[in-house]
Amino acid sequence: MYEFISGKIDELTPTSAVLETGGVGYMVHITLNSYTALEGKEDAKLYIEEIIREDAHLLYGFADKNERVLFRQLISVSGIGANTASVILSSFSVAELQQVITNEDVNAIKKVKGIGLKTAQRLIIDLKDKMQPLEGAAATASGTINFASERSQDRSEAITALTMLGYTASDSAALVDKVLASQPDLPLNKLVKEALRLNK
Repeated sequence: MYEFISGKIDELTPTSAVLETGGVGYMVHITLNSYTALEGKEDAKLYIEEIIREDAHLLYGFADKNERVLFRQLISVSGIGANTASVILSSFSVAELQQVITNEDVNAIKKVKGIGLKTAQRLIIDLKDKMQPLEGAAATASGTINFASERSQDRSEAITALTMLGYTASDSAALVDKVLASQPDLPLNKLVKEALRLNK
């Protein structure tokens, strides 16, 4: 069982990071919140949750322990796997998700890809009483980061991120373009997050 991995950031995308430590590169799945925390840094420390399946051993990493706690709580809910939990945590900051669950906002949760009414209701019932006060940086929503990359690159990376989160390429492009049409100056992390929140 891994507690955390600390090392040099070799690669970074909105959905994954490769950390090099001890001459080994670890590919870790991350959320948009963790991507925001890592963007622009050379080194990182990610708190790890290892998911073991018959066909793969997967590492999910979080820049903050609060997010890992929520991830573990989410995957404990029937019908929510690791990928869906990552999409949920990419759609909301830790503080936002706790508020949504505490307020029993079923409609907000239903907007997440892969979450239907029954699963949203089950999530709230299972987790509402488990919400705890936040500690540290995760108590506030992720701040906006100014990216120097061109809009076309941001659009391409956002589409790729949505595709890796389970959307088709055509749906991903449509969602990203819809967000850009109304908010053309959004940085990459906010662009993906807003696309995830759109009703299809």
